[in-house]
Amino acid sequence: MKIAIRTDASAQIGTGHVARCQTLADALRARGADVTFYCRHLTDAMETRLTKAGHGVIRLKGGGTPDDLPHAAWLDGDQETDASQTVEHVSDTSPDWMIVDHYALGARWENRVCPWVGSLLVIDDLADRDHDCDLLLDQNLWPDTATRYDRRLPARTRRMLGPRYCLLRPEFSQLPRHQRDGQVRRVLVFFGGVDAHNQTGRVLAMLPRALPRGAAVDVVIGAAHPARDSIVARCAELNYTLHIQTDRMAELIASADLSIGTGGTTLWERCCGGLPTLAWPTAFNQRAQLECAAAAGLLHAPEGATHDDEIILRHLLALLESPHWLIGLSKAGLDLVDGRGTERVCREMGCTRIRIRPAAKADSAMLFEWRNSEVVRRVSRDKQPIALETHTAWFESTLARSDRKLTIGELDGVPVGVVRFDIKDDEAEVSIYLDPAETRAGVGGELLVAAEHWLVIQASGTRRFRAEVLDDNSKSRQMFLANGYRFERTTLTKRVITDD
Repeated sequence: MKIAIRTDASAQIGTGHVARCQTLADALRARGADVTFYCRHLTDAMETRLTKAGHGVIRLKGGGTPDDLPHAAWLDGDQETDASQTVEHVSDTSPDWMIVDHYALGARWENRVCPWVGSLLVIDDLADRDHDCDLLLDQNLWPDTATRYDRRLPARTRRMLGPRYCLLRPEFSQLPRHQRDGQVRRVLVFFGGVDAHNQTGRVLAMLPRALPRGAAVDVVIGAAHPARDSIVARCAELNYTLHIQTDRMAELIASADLSIGTGGTTLWERCCGGLPTLAWPTAFNQRAQLECAAAAGLLHAPEGATHDDEIILRHLLALLESPHWLIGLSKAGLDLVDGRGTERVCREMGCTRIRIRPAAKADSAMLFEWRNSEVVRRVSRDKQPIALETHTAWFESTLARSDRKLTIGELDGVPVGVVRFDIKDDEAEVSIYLDPAETRAGVGGELLVAAEHWLVIQASGTRRFRAEVLDDNSKSRQMFLANGYRFERTTLTKRVITDD
């Protein structure tokens, strides 16, 4: 699979757009995709990161007069010129997906690029312009999450909305689910990769007035921080640990008891790690995000903190003296974000680590063993062991049927599960189970999506999938719901008890 990504990073734009795109790019590359970034603006440090990760980087030139979009000035040109330059590069490679994450690009750009790519994914969180795309991702939490794009998208667009789709690096999904105890022994200070207004230095000036004696502090800044030298000196003076352009954010979040920072993707990283946070916006698009997060009890965002040091100090002291408040913030974050959003986005794009193949005669013995295991029988309609003769007859009949597709999913060449589709007209009923020895998180959902994409190619008339799940199989039910299935009806039964 070939992936093209159009995004930018600069002092004005920040590095967050490129950073979250790289998170997705890394996951796609791990699944076999070839990824190339197309950028007009890109810091040297970010370009080094991208190339070191194995991604291609192509620089676009500026040109044209900014158009009428709210953030058009970020582009350093007009959408038509940018789209023409992009098409010039991608027309020869025909990417399967174009991913665009840029506040200065909208439907005008997308209409021009769409004919040259297989599908288009837009990453947005402003909902301030129209889009023409196949898939839209907004990983943030809003009061109107379900409806805010209703007038901005064509009917065909599939939507991935909310923090369950957060683009977090794999190390965050591997963090221990560690709810804090309300005591503050270590503080993490981080205001993003650019921090153009030096909020880091501002916080370092007031921390000695607030923190208890002996509290440790980790400070994180980007390599191009505008006040880097003064921050280095201040951290040395206070005996704080300074991390420059670090790749240890997950580790630092896991070891901290309180964070001081801002919004953006790092908000969801802290939630995933259960880290309570005092935050205020450093960019226009973060204000609403932080207000919604504060209303949901995910962090504390005091009014006026942007411009008043005393407000920050007062609220920091209040948090330090409120262990139950910190415990509540920690729990709310853990409950909302599980760190597996990137996997979900990859699945929606049809890019998985799992390869699907039709079942063959040689698979019969393996499926017989799987189906008769206690783990699989427990969630099957027929919970009794199946005789070998019965299984063999069913298996041979299934392979011969045109209205049934039996598939095997393989991960790194090793079978991990089976998916059966029973096809009637344009609908396919799904039956799925894993190798009983398979315990890795997310494999079931990834198998399901990979098999669905396989069937759509093999049986192009498929328009609908259906699944029936036993009432006591909550794990399977959650897997289907997490992958876009919805309840249409509920069947209730009641056994009549008689004296006979």
